[in-house]
Amino acid sequence: MTKAAVLGTGSWGTTFGMILAEAGTPTTLWGRRAEIVHAIDRDHENPDYLPGLRLPETLRATVDPAEAMAGADFVVLAVPAQTLRANLAAWKPFLPPGAVLVSLMKGVELGTTKRMSEVIIEVAEVPPGQVAVLSGPNLVGELAQRQPAAAVVACSDPLVAERFQEACHLPWFRTYTNQDVVGVELGGAVKNVIALAVGVAAGMGLGDNLRATLMTRGLAEISRLGQVLGADPHTFAGMAGMGDLIATCTSPLSRNRTFGENLGRGMTMAEVVAVTRQTAEGVKSCESVLDLATKHDVEMPITEVVVGVVHDGMTPAEAAMLLMSRTPKPERYGV
Repeated sequence: MTKAAVLGTGSWGTTFGMILAEAGTPTTLWGRRAEIVHAIDRDHENPDYLPGLRLPETLRATVDPAEAMAGADFVVLAVPAQTLRANLAAWKPFLPPGAVLVSLMKGVELGTTKRMSEVIIEVAEVPPGQVAVLSGPNLVGELAQRQPAAAVVACSDPLVAERFQEACHLPWFRTYTNQDVVGVELGGAVKNVIALAVGVAAGMGLGDNLRATLMTRGLAEISRLGQVLGADPHTFAGMAGMGDLIATCTSPLSRNRTFGENLGRGMTMAEVVAVTRQTAEGVKSCESVLDLATKHDVEMPITEVVVGVVHDGMTPAEAAMLLMSRTPKPERYGV
């Protein structure tokens, strides 16, 4: 029987563990905080991240990574993107030989500008066909209520993608497969940056026209970068592109949109960080996404002003003025 380990007991890791268990895949969660692990095992609830959500009794949890991964066919990584390298290096001795490593993370590593699958391949020393990524419009607040949703599983080996698709497919959680790992990861990472921009606009009280403009031009930025990096352009019209972008930019459940909204209302970075309980990946990844774009000579003006607002002291009003005063261009420039 196929077994899975999910490393990370935050809201997404716990919810995905629930999905795997409900799909009939025996699953063990690993968490660093003993009190959360014990609550999941004893009370079938994660009181810190998903209070009130009843988890399947078949979903186990442990603080021992070796125990979590023992005999696992799939090792699902669900930690903040910027902590992946250090965590995976510590877990490497316990990885079962031949296990497929699955990334749920949506970010680009600071300093190296590597996508999460690239970090996994490098640190775990596994071939690309042993690494898969899952992405899509997957707001945890809705999934925790078992509301219908879909995602895409990407792997260079289509048979591996199909195996993982089967392991997590449910009547209310539909999965598709794709071989375009680059496109799926870029869509998932960069949409967080665009959601910050849309949130800032919403917080400033600006209207739907501008929000739609930011989303559309944001998708153009994702597509330009993806084209240079070898992604399939059709991927960005799918679950990990347009689907994830729409959900993250429009929902009040989105961490990145909410973070941007607070900035747009006039809160300082320190104030927003203080009230933000969970990781908004775009806050750190916006810098690495811009570095990646600069490295490949790709113009990403929305990403550039997000970095300015989040990290360089630019005001939201200055960011809006910079974007709106750019020289006129053809809609499909740079593609």
